[in-house]
Amino acid sequence: MLPAMRLCFSEKQKRVLRWWNRGSPDAGKDAILCDGAVRSGKTLCLGLSFVLWSMTRFQRQQFALCGKTTESVRRNLLSSVLPVLEGLGFTWEEKLSRNWMKIRCGGVENTYFLFGGKDEGSAALIQGVTLAGVLLDEVALMPRSFVEQACARCSVTGAKFWFSCNPAGPGHWFYREWICKAQARNLLHLRFFMEDNPTLSQETRQRYERTFQGAFYRRFVLGEWTAAEGLVYDFFEESMVRSAPAEPADRWVISCDYGTVNPTSMGLWGKWGGVWYRVQEYYYDARAARRQQTDQEYAQRLRELAGGREIEAVVVDPSAASFLEVLRREGWHVRKADNEVLSGIRQTADALKQGKKRRRANFLAGELVGDEALIAGTCGGKKASLQHGAGKAADVDGGPVAVFKGGDKTFFFAVVIVAERVADGFYVSVFQRVNKHRWSPWSYLQPFSCEKTGGQ
Repeated sequence: MLPAMRLCFSEKQKRVLRWWNRGSPDAGKDAILCDGAVRSGKTLCLGLSFVLWSMTRFQRQQFALCGKTTESVRRNLLSSVLPVLEGLGFTWEEKLSRNWMKIRCGGVENTYFLFGGKDEGSAALIQGVTLAGVLLDEVALMPRSFVEQACARCSVTGAKFWFSCNPAGPGHWFYREWICKAQARNLLHLRFFMEDNPTLSQETRQRYERTFQGAFYRRFVLGEWTAAEGLVYDFFEESMVRSAPAEPADRWVISCDYGTVNPTSMGLWGKWGGVWYRVQEYYYDARAARRQQTDQEYAQRLRELAGGREIEAVVVDPSAASFLEVLRREGWHVRKADNEVLSGIRQTADALKQGKKRRRANFLAGELVGDEALIAGTCGGKKASLQHGAGKAADVDGGPVAVFKGGDKTFFFAVVIVAERVADGFYVSVFQRVNKHRWSPWSYLQPFSCEKTGGQ
């Protein structure tokens, strides 16, 4: 009988501790992933559960504890798990120079190797070992080659995979290959929030909520897999994305970031009432296309982008001397851009926060007749109609709601559009379903076009 210990766990943590037990509804799963907010208590309960499972089910077998580095395994995982195990009557022996440890309890002994998956070369370190299970802490920080090699080493009958991480972007390979394919992988996916950690005070939770904003708030507080890589403006929110007004613009300009090997990006900007909207854009990646366009071809793309509008000026990277000359010969009023990066970032950040600069939404809202959203369009090449108040999503954030009724069935009751009246038209938000009762903003829906189906 193990000595009693005073430990406090939330219901979600208890599920992690018990999921592998015979009689548990999750016992048939081959793997578990605990992701979500920072300081949500997922690492401790997952690590503790891993050791209890391995010591209960196996004798004299080998296991792997993996992190970004072996030092991070000791710091983030073992430093919190080992004191709890000691209180439960476990003993251990560690060989620091060889990165392994033996854990013992009640006559049972198993060996646990520590591995660091910091780069592509790390996969070679775990090659050749036979494992009965592996725990990968902060798996989103590890290269795919290392993770796949670690899983491939688990050839002992009854082996399971254990993962934990904070969310990364929706394009991350682990999100695509494991979370999106959780059913096919027979994966138990549990999303953690700060409220799931009973040892975290309300004051600490509020401090973390104040610390992060934008995409990083959604990742580290809401626990969402949302795009943040490469963000210059980490405060960026979906509320900064609005459709341009229907009336003619006061001014039109085109911006151009010219690249030879790097991508070329052109943006059509219109100004309405002191606010600039980037309403259309052209993007070309020569490296991906394996073909560099000529200055004349880029000039043609610019004319197409202008679309016959009266363009006040074309603002171009001053390093693009040959392209500048082509535009001048064609009669464009060309201005050299100011390449002072930090100053530009600060000015753009101020404009975004003050609502003086916005991007066009990826879809256009139709009119609202009463509370009904009359919107239709395509997504992924398939038609999808939007209808107000469909099914269980009838009231999200108090606004008129439209739910995908057609197209890819995976979007049925999964994505909602909230259209609300604003002074210059409609503001449209995209939401994804988190669970039965919770919806959250979704920024990584594929771009699609919409047209009016009724109204004025």
